[in-house]
Amino acid sequence: MTEEQDVLRSDWLAEALISWYRGVARDLPWRQTNEAYKIWLSEAMLQQTQVATVIPYYHRFLQAFPTVFDLANAPQDRVLKLWEGLGYYARARNLHKAAQRIVQDMGGEFPKTLAAIEGLPGIGRSTAGAIMSFVYGARTPILDGNVKRVLARWMDEPEPIDVPKVTHRLWQASQSLVDAASDPAILNQSLMELGATLCLPKQPRCLVCPVSTHCRAFQHGTHHERPVVKKRSPIPHHHIGAGILQDEASRVLIQQRPQSGLLGGLWEFPGGKQQAGESLQETVQRELFEELGITVSVGAKIAQVKHAYSHFRITLHAFWCRLISGEPKPLAAEDMRWVTIEQLSDFAFPKANHAILSHLTESVYPGT
Repeated sequence: MTEEQDVLRSDWLAEALISWYRGVARDLPWRQTNEAYKIWLSEAMLQQTQVATVIPYYHRFLQAFPTVFDLANAPQDRVLKLWEGLGYYARARNLHKAAQRIVQDMGGEFPKTLAAIEGLPGIGRSTAGAIMSFVYGARTPILDGNVKRVLARWMDEPEPIDVPKVTHRLWQASQSLVDAASDPAILNQSLMELGATLCLPKQPRCLVCPVSTHCRAFQHGTHHERPVVKKRSPIPHHHIGAGILQDEASRVLIQQRPQSGLLGGLWEFPGGKQQAGESLQETVQRELFEELGITVSVGAKIAQVKHAYSHFRITLHAFWCRLISGEPKPLAAEDMRWVTIEQLSDFAFPKANHAILSHLTESVYPGT
């Protein structure tokens, strides 16, 4: 295929996608605005998260923080609490940091160049391209998960899509489509819509796809084999022991995870990963000594919860504990608090901890 033919093909494909999108586009709240703050928020929430999950969070977040100034001035705990359950909490922390930078350094005005947007915490090339396209009408390409899948099938890409040279080819294809489109913003929306509704990861709906006749993978019968991804190593599984410690006033001890790393800034019950040769009770005793500088006796188990993260799985085991000696100090945490059972709902916890929270609201401390 000559370069000229490829350009003509991009032109046809771009306009076919735009025409299809205008007839079938879902009515999503962030598609009713070109306000940078609201589109940026939606793009952050939609990363690795389905639309149906995002919509109620999007509305609640905007109700609490209707402007970038409101978000910037909010305490991080409040931001994380509203994000609770949405997962990938670095997105919330970065959103908060970026809002503060926009307010402090830019007078509350969202930047208008690709480079400036990419310079904000948590914003990569694809998100920046989407914002530039949807807000300012720029001819900037996007390459989120849905678009990668669509383009890899359209090109019948035989190599893994996360290989740098393949990623580069996908970016080129995305740019070619945007350059050929009469409306770059609608083109980008149509690519994401196609990936979300028809060009699905499994069982793609090729027979109703508006561009299947020009999809090389469909023509070659390889659409179920694309995109190609690298084989992942077996997902590890960890057992976590957590201690539920109460004081004489029946308050429980919680601690805040360090800001950096997994689940940064969230609150949890102290504990950690079981080591080889340890019982879970020994894990809890060791972890509470290392994290809080206290010695405890471990009593009855109150909850056992399984949870999957992107790269590993856990089973969380929670035990009642009694303080034997020492005064708790946040040796390995950002902060710690003694709180009543009723106050627990004010703090943002990882999803796995929620089963423990429900047990605590129903249980009475039984001692050891």
